[in-house]
Amino acid sequence: MTLSQSYFAEVYEATDDPWGFRTRWYESRKRALTLAALPRQRYRRGFEPGCSNGMLSAQLAERCDTLLSSDVNPRAVAAARQRLAPFDRVQVKQQRMPDDWPAGSFDLIVLSEIAYYFDRDALRSMVATARQSLDIDGSLLLCHWRHPVPDYPLTGDEVHAIFAQEVGLPRTAHHMEEDFVLDVWCADARS
Repeated sequence: MTLSQSYFAEVYEATDDPWGFRTRWYESRKRALTLAALPRQRYRRGFEPGCSNGMLSAQLAERCDTLLSSDVNPRAVAAARQRLAPFDRVQVKQQRMPDDWPAGSFDLIVLSEIAYYFDRDALRSMVATARQSLDIDGSLLLCHWRHPVPDYPLTGDEVHAIFAQEVGLPRTAHHMEEDFVLDVWCADARS
């Protein structure tokens, strides 16, 4: 990750929900669209790096036999662990991407509101790592805010353009609004 851990420590200093994942309609609606865009009802092994406080993870847990959620910030990890405690098939870890990318393969990888924290080289490394760890029948979902943020190395549009160019998979879903873009790439393009 290009942004430092101290950046996220400052973001989480006052609250474990700095972006309003629990309270904002925008976030609830975006999660609903994210889940609706997934081409399969059920996944064997999912991975959501950058899970923050686990709001999306809780909904992904209902569709995954096992789910690994992670975040770089210890306060976010603690909040996610508390939220996901009812799901014994979910593991929450403190990890820094792409350096701590887990071993093994996944049939679902969700990169939501995380990839614009990387510079182009680090993002390209993460694209390659995600692609290598995606099962032959896997789905890779990206969803990102589209507006420039002065602290972020990339915009959401730039992130999605890099993934589209580098991932080497058919895009099976594309949804764009003024505020966010959502894409799904699948090894198997059939829905």
